[in-house]
Amino acid sequence: MGPVMATVPPATLGGQFTADPPGRSAPKLSALAFAPVAADIVEAERIFDRTLAPHRGPFGPLVEHLKHYRGKRLRPALLLLTAKACGGVTPHHHTLAAAMEMIHTATLVHDDVLDESDLRRHAATFNAKWGNKVSILLGDMLFTHAFHLTSTVDVRACRITGEVTNRVCAGELRQVTERGNLDLTEADYFDIIDGKTAALTACCGKLGALYAGSDDATAERMAHYGRNLGLAFQIADDLLDLVGTEDAAGKTLGTDLEQQKLTLPVIHCLNRLPAGEAAKLRDAIRAGGDGLGLRVLAALDRTQSVAYAKRRAEELARSAKQELEGLPRTESRAILEAVADWSVKREK
Repeated sequence: MGPVMATVPPATLGGQFTADPPGRSAPKLSALAFAPVAADIVEAERIFDRTLAPHRGPFGPLVEHLKHYRGKRLRPALLLLTAKACGGVTPHHHTLAAAMEMIHTATLVHDDVLDESDLRRHAATFNAKWGNKVSILLGDMLFTHAFHLTSTVDVRACRITGEVTNRVCAGELRQVTERGNLDLTEADYFDIIDGKTAALTACCGKLGALYAGSDDATAERMAHYGRNLGLAFQIADDLLDLVGTEDAAGKTLGTDLEQQKLTLPVIHCLNRLPAGEAAKLRDAIRAGGDGLGLRVLAALDRTQSVAYAKRRAEELARSAKQELEGLPRTESRAILEAVADWSVKREK
């Protein structure tokens, strides 16, 4: 059977997810690409906004500034597309999609504190504008609202959401405690990103399937899809921190090296260099200062570590698409496949 994408009208996908010919820029994720669930995303956003509406009086500027943190709507879109691919979207899905976006937004607010970032999606971060205390409390408030939303669905939704937030927080905590560990292994790295990023995308796949009436086996496949997608997405994000541009990414870059936080390309590079050179590069990372970025980039080029990390991300994206094989060949499934491809080719 031929490629699924050939059966989907290009106009439906907005031309956003097609493979890139040589010399062309990476595909972009647009609202048009999520057309099959566009109305459902709008409803999830209404629930998000309605939940925070009581805080507009005392915290109006804070609530308004959240719009800068709500960019791609990737996680609610994944949940809703999975639901549609597995049988259909229900009102429970709208509530759960809003809750997943709240959890994700909370992690972004907290991440900016941890990374001391000043820029997020071309706007000032909460910590840059209001300081760390306000940022931490705002993130906590988003977490608690997310739990309250899931409690309006059922106990199972609360349990699954509780499990995923535990994993996300544990992943973030481990990443912080491993800063400065310049002997971090690839296995350690994948354990960290499996918690801090992939757990939430896996949860979106699982919830989308379960509340569409899928059996447990299908729900687990959709969780595996989301997990592999999340891992690929995070590797791409870590590559952008090394080789991207702030104009394209719209956020502060270079924070990983500054904070001695090893990511996949740097880990691979240190493992490929001769022992003496690897020791010198570790010393340089510990010392920091001007010129570190160029020195690391030169080492990455020598060991072809950027290419290696891209290959690992592409392998994970392919694995994600394989988990969709049991689903009917619908437009929603085709878009889920295309999102996996986009996750490793994006520029922001």
